[in-house]
Amino acid sequence: MAGESDLDTLIATMRPELDPVTYVWASMQGLAAAGALIDAVATVREAEGWSLVLPIDAASRHGLDFSFPSARLTLTVESALEAVGLTAAVARALADAGIAANVVAGFHHDHVFVPRERAADAMAALAALTAGSWSSDVTEGE
Repeated sequence: MAGESDLDTLIATMRPELDPVTYVWASMQGLAAAGALIDAVATVREAEGWSLVLPIDAASRHGLDFSFPSARLTLTVESALEAVGLTAAVARALADAGIAANVVAGFHHDHVFVPRERAADAMAALAALTAGSWSSDVTEGE
């Protein structure tokens, strides 16, 4: 499935959903905590080890040190992996609201992790982006 690639359509039709689970970010060296991989919703293998995004209770259960308690917002629009500008538009809307954002692209959807205490603000900022007079022409030439 190719997914949508038109930026205006992506923004106009994205419907962020707030996951009630609190996620955290952890790092593990080697495979000492390999069982944690099964609970992770995202992983990145870096030179320093594995970065994991997983529910806070799972991180605690596996004895991992963690940081950045996050809310996960799933952009329910199916964006093409080749789509240009969606991450930038979402990050800009959240940055304008003073909200940190870490975006993870899945095959079907993009997921934005924001500080747990700013989840409602992030949902409002994305609702404003979707409802606003967004046009990809606005950012041309910036």
